[in-house]
Amino acid sequence: MEETISLQEIYEVIKKRFMLIITCTLLAVLIAAVVSFFVLTPIYESSSQFIVNSSEQESSENMQIDQGSIRTNVELINTYNVIITSSAILQEVIDTLNLDYQTDKLADKITVSSEEDSQVVKVAVKDADPHLATSIANTTVAVFQEQIVDLMNVDNVKVLSEAATSENPSPVEPRPTLNIAIGLVLGVMVGIGVAFLLEYFDTTIKTEEDIEKKLGVTLVGVVSTMEADDVRVNFSSMSRQGGMSRVQKEKTSTN
Repeated sequence: MEETISLQEIYEVIKKRFMLIITCTLLAVLIAAVVSFFVLTPIYESSSQFIVNSSEQESSENMQIDQGSIRTNVELINTYNVIITSSAILQEVIDTLNLDYQTDKLADKITVSSEEDSQVVKVAVKDADPHLATSIANTTVAVFQEQIVDLMNVDNVKVLSEAATSENPSPVEPRPTLNIAIGLVLGVMVGIGVAFLLEYFDTTIKTEEDIEKKLGVTLVGVVSTMEADDVRVNFSSMSRQGGMSRVQKEKTSTN
């Protein structure tokens, strides 16, 4: 037999375990903030751009561009994206900058991208040192521009913009606001999940409805419980009422 839960029961569980949910949420937000600001290393990004064009272009008064050449250059970009992060290029970058990296580790720092149907290629480098990221980006493009002549026997790569480090660079990673927002959502979800889990494993009988639901019997009556203070208060009240009754009886007999 499948058990169903109503919205009222969901509300009661959340209300009952509200402090637990709040605690889990605050704890998750605190952990996300501490990790973002004090644990994770800030990562900076620097990028350079180059354009792929024809090695030979016919000149005319209107400087008309051969559309077939542009299409060919766009198709070459996919090949160039692979060559830029190849060992042949990156090993020379490592030797030039005297980096203590392996080529595969350096490749993980480099991202090569281009817009669809665009001849412009962007080479972005991420590193904990913003100046080193700039040096790697510019050196990678320079080495690629030099080596592509020998590798593919073409000279159609021109630097469009070099990477530069600003005076006050801002890290691109981590993103504290995003991490805290994720922690907030996860904290609420975990808190609610734990609340319902505790409610599911809580088999104690607390109300009259629990007796009928768990034992399957009809409730006939309820025996109330009394504390010691309640007994003393009731006894004092009864004593006062009894004393007043005796006084009233004496007054009546006197009259």
